[in-house]
Amino acid sequence: METQPPASPDSAPAQRENVNLRHYWHVVLERRWLVLTAFISVFVLSLVYLYKAPKIYQAVARIEINREENDVLNLKDVLSIDTRDMDYMQTVYKNLKSRTLIESVINQLHLENDERYLRVTDIYKAVDADIQIVPTRLSRLVDIKVEHTNPEAAQKIANTLVNKFLEDNLDRKLEKSRYVSRFLDAEAENLKQKVQAADKRLQDYQVQKGSVSLEERQNVDLLSLQQAQTDLSKAQTESAIAQTNAAEVANWIRAGVPLETIPQVSDELAIKDMRRTLAVQTAELEGLLKIYKDKMPVVLQARERLASLTNSIAEQAERIVATVYKKAELARSVEISLENVVKQRKQVILDLSQQRIEYATLSREAASTREALNKVLDRQQESAITGKSKTNNMRVVDDARKPQTHIKPRSTLTIVLGFVGGWCVAIGLAFFVNYLDDSIKSQDDVETYLRLPFLGYIPNIKTNSLVERDMQAHLHPRSNAAEAFRTIRAAISLMPRADKFRILAVTSTIPSEGKSLVAANLAIVNAQTGLKTLLVDADLRRPAVHKGFQLHSPIGLSAYLTEEINNFEECVHTTDVPNLDVVCCGAIPTTPSELIGSKRMSQFLQEVRMRYDRVVLDCPPVSAVSDPLVLAAKSDGVVFVTKFNKIRREHSRRTVQRLQDSGIFILGVILNDIDFEGRDSYYYSYYYYQNRYYASHYKSDKVGSEKAPDKEKAKKA
Repeated sequence: METQPPASPDSAPAQRENVNLRHYWHVVLERRWLVLTAFISVFVLSLVYLYKAPKIYQAVARIEINREENDVLNLKDVLSIDTRDMDYMQTVYKNLKSRTLIESVINQLHLENDERYLRVTDIYKAVDADIQIVPTRLSRLVDIKVEHTNPEAAQKIANTLVNKFLEDNLDRKLEKSRYVSRFLDAEAENLKQKVQAADKRLQDYQVQKGSVSLEERQNVDLLSLQQAQTDLSKAQTESAIAQTNAAEVANWIRAGVPLETIPQVSDELAIKDMRRTLAVQTAELEGLLKIYKDKMPVVLQARERLASLTNSIAEQAERIVATVYKKAELARSVEISLENVVKQRKQVILDLSQQRIEYATLSREAASTREALNKVLDRQQESAITGKSKTNNMRVVDDARKPQTHIKPRSTLTIVLGFVGGWCVAIGLAFFVNYLDDSIKSQDDVETYLRLPFLGYIPNIKTNSLVERDMQAHLHPRSNAAEAFRTIRAAISLMPRADKFRILAVTSTIPSEGKSLVAANLAIVNAQTGLKTLLVDADLRRPAVHKGFQLHSPIGLSAYLTEEINNFEECVHTTDVPNLDVVCCGAIPTTPSELIGSKRMSQFLQEVRMRYDRVVLDCPPVSAVSDPLVLAAKSDGVVFVTKFNKIRREHSRRTVQRLQDSGIFILGVILNDIDFEGRDSYYYSYYYYQNRYYASHYKSDKVGSEKAPDKEKAKKA
C-alpha cells in the first residue's frame, strides 16, 4: 500500500495562503453582523457624545514679549552668568501658568463660585487645565487661550490673567532696580577701599625689590631657552641615528658577516665602485681560465690583481666601520653638551619666575579691583537713569474678545471620526476574530495546512430525513449534493493508479462531521457507474448505515466477525440502488477493537475484494478510537472528511499526521456541509453563481425526481 510522507509538526506550512482583496472582502462578509454591530455601536457612541458633551468656548489674548534691556546690574559682566534669551522666553511661558498668578486670578474673579468649577476638588488644577500658552513660531508673540463653557467667563479670565501678569512683571522690575541701586552703592564704597590697599602693596614691593619691570629680561631668556631646546632636539635625533647605525654594524660583525656586505658599508659609493670592479675582474679571470691553464702568467697576474682589489675593499670597509663608530661618539658628546645648556637656561628662567610671582599677583589684584570699581561706577550712572523710568518689556497686542462660536465638540469632525472610526474598529475586529478562527474552511486550507489533495465540496443537504440525506445521490440525482458526490467520484477515479483503489475507508477527525453521509453517497455514485459496490458499516460502536437504508437486521458484520455465521452472503443486503449491496453492523459487540483487528476481519476484506469492484468502509472517527487506523491500514486508501468551519487546523493536521505515521495512504480531503446559498455563500460566491447557472437543470418536479433513478439506470443500460 502506498504511503505519504508525514508532515513535520514543528515546520511551517510549505505554502502560504494567497491573500488578496477578494479574501479580505470574504472575511468582512463572513463577519458582517459583527462588523455592522461594531460600526453602529461606535457611531452611536459618537452621536451620544455630541449630544451630551458641553459646548466649550475659547477666548484668545495675545501679548508681545521683548528682550529686557541691560539692567543696572548686568549679571553677565559682574557675576559671569550667561542668561540665554531662549531660557528667558521659556521662563515667561512657565510664569504665565504659575500657581501664584492663577490663584490671584481666581480670587479676583471669584471663580470658586463659577458653575464650571463648583464640583472640582482642586480649583487651581481645573483652571490651569483650561489655560493654554501657545507661542507663535519664529516670533515673540504669545497667545493665551482660555476655554470655558461661558464665553464671557473665558474672556474675563484671559484678560485678567494677562493684565495681572504685566503688572507683576513691572513691579518686579522696579523692585529689582531699587535693590540693585542699594547694592551698587555699598559695593562701590567697598571696592574703593580695596583699590587703595592694592596700589599701596604693589608700590611697597617695587621699592623693596628695586625693580620696575621683569618682562623684557624674561623674554630674552625664553628665546635663548627655545633655541637651546631646538638644538638639543636636533642633536638627539642625530645621536639616535648614529647610535642605531653603530649598534647595527656591531651586530653584523658579531654575526660574522663580511664587512663589505654590511648595509652601512655596502651603501658607500667607494665600496660600490670597488665591488663592481671586483666583479669585472672575477669575470675576466673566469674567461682566462677557459682559455689558459692555471699556471699561465696571464692567469697568475689576474689572480694578483683580484687579490689586491679584495684587500683594498677590506681596508676601505674597516675605515668606514671606524668612521661609523666615531660619528656615534661625537653625536653623543654633542647631545650631552646641549642637555647641560638647556638645564642651565631653565634654571635661569625658574629663578626669574620665582621673583615675578608675587609681583604679578599684586599687579593682577590691583588691576582686577580697579576694573570692578569702574564697572560698578558705570552701573551707578545707569541706575540713576533707568530707575526713573517705568517701562515694561511686555505689551498687550490683542485683548481677548467674547467668542461667538464654540470650539468643542466639533460636530463635523466628531461625526466623520465616528463614521470612519466605526468602520475601522468594525473591520479591525472582524479581522481579529478571523485571525483567531483557525478552522478548515476552503480548498486552500486543506492544501496549505494539511498538505493533502482536495477531492471536493459537499453542500448542506437541507432536510432532516436521515434516509434522504444518506441516499441523496439516489433519491435526488439532480440535486447539488448529488452532483458534488459525482465530482468526488471523478476526482478519485482520475487519480494515478485509481484502479487499485478497491477498498476505500471513509473517516473523519471527530464524530458528526458527515463521514457516514459521504460513505453512503460515495458508494451510491460508484454503483451508478456500473461498478459492483459494497457499503460496509465498520463503525461497531455507533453504526448508522442501517438507518439510512432502512435495514434492521441483527445479522451483520459483527455476527460474521464473532463467527456466529460462516457464510459471507448471510450478512449482505441488497438495496434499491442497482449494483449496490450493504453490510450493516448488526448487533453491537462488546469488544469492537479486537474484532476489527482480528484475522476474521482480514478474511472478510479478502472475500469482498474478490467479489466487488469497489468497497466503501464507513469507519469511526480517528480521534475517538483506534479502529479506523486498523481498518485504514488494511484498505487501499482513506477518504478524509472534515466539516466546514468546525475543526481546527491543528486538530485536523495532527489527525492526518497520525494516519500518515501509521503508513496509511490518504486519497484526499472532502469538505462537508457548506451552505452555498445561505450562511456560507460569502465564502464560496463562485460556487453559488455556478449553481444558479445550472438551477434550471437541478429543478425538477416530484415525479421527475422519483423517476430519475430509473432514467439514469436506463441511460446506463
